[in-house]
Amino acid sequence: MSYTQHPSAIVDDGAKVGEGSRIWHFVHVCAGARIGKGVSLGQNVFVGNKVVIGDRCKIQNNVSVYDEVTLEEGVFCGPSMVFTNVYNPRALIERKSEYRKTLVRKGATLGANCTIVCSVTIGEFALVGAGAVVTKDVPGYALMVGVPARHIGWVSQYGEQLDLPLTGDAQATCSHTSQRYILTNGQCQLADETNNT
Repeated sequence: MSYTQHPSAIVDDGAKVGEGSRIWHFVHVCAGARIGKGVSLGQNVFVGNKVVIGDRCKIQNNVSVYDEVTLEEGVFCGPSMVFTNVYNPRALIERKSEYRKTLVRKGATLGANCTIVCSVTIGEFALVGAGAVVTKDVPGYALMVGVPARHIGWVSQYGEQLDLPLTGDAQATCSHTSQRYILTNGQCQLADETNNT
């Protein structure tokens, strides 16, 4: 086994777990799950069958990653945050054929106790604040807070708020990395990325 698994954890036959990943106490990984390299699954995490978790993701305690959720590389899921996969659940009505997909792009952070309502995409390096409820797509590098979540600013890849307006055209530099970010037509990008598009 090329990953670390606590004796209390259950990894069903057929699950794919990448090299160097760590699976902690009372985790359950279902047979169809695909987990990348260097992933950390904290205590009491559940990973469904139709789930893809990219390399170097960190999923903190008490998170359930349900079917049809995809996490790209380097996603952080804070303690007790919530994914959903049915928009209008009922205990008396079977809706497994109605699961909706959720995609979390590279480097995004989902803060403690936030909720991601299914069928949304969280953009790369976006930061969803603790306790927020996301009900619609989130742009890359966006800072989202509140219930329902609202866009209040932009963050760098380092995770620091950038001095940029919400809309319009502007530029800002991350004080920690000196990387330059460009806001154009309501979309924020690292300057190097805009040169490649």
